[in-house]
Amino acid sequence: MPGDRNARGASFSEEAIPHMDAVYRFALRLSGSRDEAEDLVQDTYLRAYRAWEQYLPGTRCKSWLFTICRNVFLRRRERSQRHDAILLETAHDDPRATSREASVFAASRDEDPEGEFFRSIVDDQIFTAIEKLPEEYRLVVVLSDLEDLSYGEIAEVMEIPVGTVKSRLFRGRRQLQRQLYDYALEMGYISKGGDN
Repeated sequence: MPGDRNARGASFSEEAIPHMDAVYRFALRLSGSRDEAEDLVQDTYLRAYRAWEQYLPGTRCKSWLFTICRNVFLRRRERSQRHDAILLETAHDDPRATSREASVFAASRDEDPEGEFFRSIVDDQIFTAIEKLPEEYRLVVVLSDLEDLSYGEIAEVMEIPVGTVKSRLFRGRRQLQRQLYDYALEMGYISKGGDN
């Protein structure tokens, strides 16, 4: 069995580890927090390693990892929402509980979620516009335009039909175009008539 474990580890290292930066960027887009993104990546890779025998070699490992990451994020968010509901119930019992918790939530809201990597690829204006998109559009735009996943891969990660992927991507890009039109003119990416 040690030989199987070594082969499994080598295969995992060759196929999964090279996508760690992409998984981190995706986790950062999901969570909006560097610390939470790092935790998501750690949990994603732990789960991926444990389930490595389920991965079909030669398929797109990156989208498989994104699916795991999204599922981990959704489970955490669900747990967090239940926790928040419990806190609210507690706060009604003891008004001081709200003020004790408020400072913790305020500190995490003010944290800067932008990573150095994204700053080097996408300037602040574009990054801010992407962040303003509704989550359903933002995730599809990030997976398609920043992570280069196919429609089918995005559909698998998001657990939605391919037609929905195309629709959300179209709408997300339209919203970005409207948000960034003046900026594109100012930067000279387009001219007033719309010619590039």
